[in-house]
Amino acid sequence: MDMKIDEKKLLNEAKEARENAYAPFSGFTVGAALLTKSGKIYRGCNIESSVMSPSLCAERVALAKAISEGEKDFVAIAIAGAPEGEASKEPCYPCGVCRQALSEHVALSSFQIITEENGKPSTCTLSDLLPKAFIFEK
Repeated sequence: MDMKIDEKKLLNEAKEARENAYAPFSGFTVGAALLTKSGKIYRGCNIESSVMSPSLCAERVALAKAISEGEKDFVAIAIAGAPEGEASKEPCYPCGVCRQALSEHVALSSFQIITEENGKPSTCTLSDLLPKAFIFEK
């Protein structure tokens, strides 16, 4: 069963999540909205730390919230990011760490990454962004 994704709604959720971002060092705020197969949306925002390595990206915050609530099936994530106080002008794609983290919990070829470009939703798959993902075989 293919789920219809309301890209604009998901982007709006990401923009609302972005309002809670804590980015005093970079000044670049990001919000993410992760859609589960059941239709539930988990939001996340970036949370920076002065020592940087414990900083959290919006995508991983949303993923951690969803997983900690027992979710396991994800279909899409919308991401909105720009300098603080500005509207998104360019697409905001997940960083390499987030791409890898997402790849461990989603179907690479069907999981949708939704960003905004020129005021309109722009979509690609995670496998488009991470064509040769590291897969750990147990």
